[in-house]
Amino acid sequence: MSLHKKPINHAYIALGRNLDNPVAHIRQAYRDLNALADTSVLRHSSLYKSAPVGRLDQPDFINAVAEIVTAYQPVQLLHALLKIEKNHGRSRDGTNSLNAPRTLDLDILLYENLRLETEALTLPHPRMIQRAFVLLPLMELAPDCEIPGHGKIGQFLAFCRDQTIERLDIPK
Repeated sequence: MSLHKKPINHAYIALGRNLDNPVAHIRQAYRDLNALADTSVLRHSSLYKSAPVGRLDQPDFINAVAEIVTAYQPVQLLHALLKIEKNHGRSRDGTNSLNAPRTLDLDILLYENLRLETEALTLPHPRMIQRAFVLLPLMELAPDCEIPGHGKIGQFLAFCRDQTIERLDIPK
């Protein structure tokens, strides 16, 4: 990675998978993120096992959050993430429902302190404050995180009390 003379942008990426050895694929996704040009994974959270939300007739998910620095602008980063998802077998052909099983799901949660709403991308991620599987791993990395337009991260956990999530005791 060469970040020399390029703008450095700080972002948090959510990772999730519930099909075909999710732990191994999440770990490979860290390496894939780190392999992006002008991008580096600074650190990542523990792995969390979470019950599905919405559609319950599927396996539990493995989730995590990665903290990165990148020279990519938000939409460029989104396209890079979509390519990584595709390389992990993800199809976005319109048949996947919002809460369907996933081969890999990569979402930009936060990008600097940016608030953005386009057809392709909304920042901060519009549903992040409703999801324990995002909030807990993110809080592990950034306990005092401010979610632009919403407030401190810790205040949103109360909204997720009914969601089942467990931190896994698997070495990073």
